[in-house]
Amino acid sequence: MSPHATGRPQVRRSVAAGVPLAVIAALVAACPPASAASQGAHVVRTATLGNIPLGAFSNALLPGTVDNDRGVDLGGIGSDVYPTGRKGEFWTVTDRGPNGQIKVDGTKRRTFPVPGFDPAIVRIRVSGDTVKVLDAIPITTSSGKAVTGLSNQAGRDEAPYSYDASKPLSYDPNGLDTEGIVRAKDGSFWLVDEYGPSLVHVSARGRVLTRYVPKGLNLTGADYPVVEALPAILLHRKINRGFEGLAQLPGGDLVMALQSPLSLPDEDAGDASRTTRLLRFSPKRRAVTGEYAYRFDPVNVVDPSEDDTSELKISSVVAVGGDRLLVEERTDKAARLQLVTLDRRANILGGAYDDDTTSPSLEQLEDPAASGVPVLRKRLVVDLGKVSGVPGKIEGIARVDHDTLALVNDNDFGMTDGADAFDAQGRLVDSGIETTVTYVRLPHGI
Repeated sequence: MSPHATGRPQVRRSVAAGVPLAVIAALVAACPPASAASQGAHVVRTATLGNIPLGAFSNALLPGTVDNDRGVDLGGIGSDVYPTGRKGEFWTVTDRGPNGQIKVDGTKRRTFPVPGFDPAIVRIRVSGDTVKVLDAIPITTSSGKAVTGLSNQAGRDEAPYSYDASKPLSYDPNGLDTEGIVRAKDGSFWLVDEYGPSLVHVSARGRVLTRYVPKGLNLTGADYPVVEALPAILLHRKINRGFEGLAQLPGGDLVMALQSPLSLPDEDAGDASRTTRLLRFSPKRRAVTGEYAYRFDPVNVVDPSEDDTSELKISSVVAVGGDRLLVEERTDKAARLQLVTLDRRANILGGAYDDDTTSPSLEQLEDPAASGVPVLRKRLVVDLGKVSGVPGKIEGIARVDHDTLALVNDNDFGMTDGADAFDAQGRLVDSGIETTVTYVRLPHGI
């Protein structure tokens, strides 16, 4: 980090855009003590998804897409969850599919054991201790082909390899690493993606209508409309850490959360940073209308067993009325839910920190508030790491009612990293981690 990282940016424009210091101080004021935030929170139900062969699942949606599922079952549907409006039913979305990492000559390679897998929207029902799949919608291009989950661009995304990391695979400009999901009033879906990062509008039957990407991405060859409508600063997203959370506000606006701080000016700065960004998007205007600095708690506060700041992530954002959101800060082992309000006075869109030449960058600031940045104020609602029965790697959160949340974990399709993820016959050595929906009741409503 630069020795000047605590100073003000060396640009003429003010990042606070004229926001009085008193307002900034109010926005970042210390929150009430949170020691009691988890007392009384408890698990009231856990339901598990049964084993569904991935090949059979995929080929029922798009025949012939998967010729060998290598013994992998349907998983990854915990990438996000959104209520259908019927009791116990939710829309979920898979991520890009089974993937892992294997070191070859000291370098990690990203593997795609089932390269034909097509990300899907999956409607589920929690019934007793079982999660049942009611319906599934394949995500397709304009011509009805699978988008796949493969990397988009050489030199920007991780190079894709076969299950054993021995054979390079082709890039696919249509590929989506889908994460957040919401459903609009007209029945269409909005998803977010890690590669672009991008916001994706999908029809009720799964066809990509528009993919909104950062200005300057220059994604060519996609079989659906690509619109450069997001701030160019997002081109600096950390690999595999693009948009992860998505919420729909009551008026229809969308809020997207970057999973991790941007790599500005470089990867080291991004890994050391505790400041990420939320963006507000207007579907009516087809434009970003707000950008907000979000400050993680120290990593050992979120997860007492962890000391690596780069393990901090936002995986879910949930609208809870007005401009209020639940934001999930997590590592793979622990998670905390914070309540924030998108105060218009905290909007930094178009300011100095959307310019990648600003030095120090937003991500480098050790104390953004002291440097004039209106960081979103937050209040701890629940420390899930202290609630018995909550699994690890929670990525999907939905509000069931006034005091109950549904949590869904990402089981990574039962995969682990390393050469031992598959046996000598190329079949998965399953991790044993199942996809579960866990209901947590809070002592105080939201």
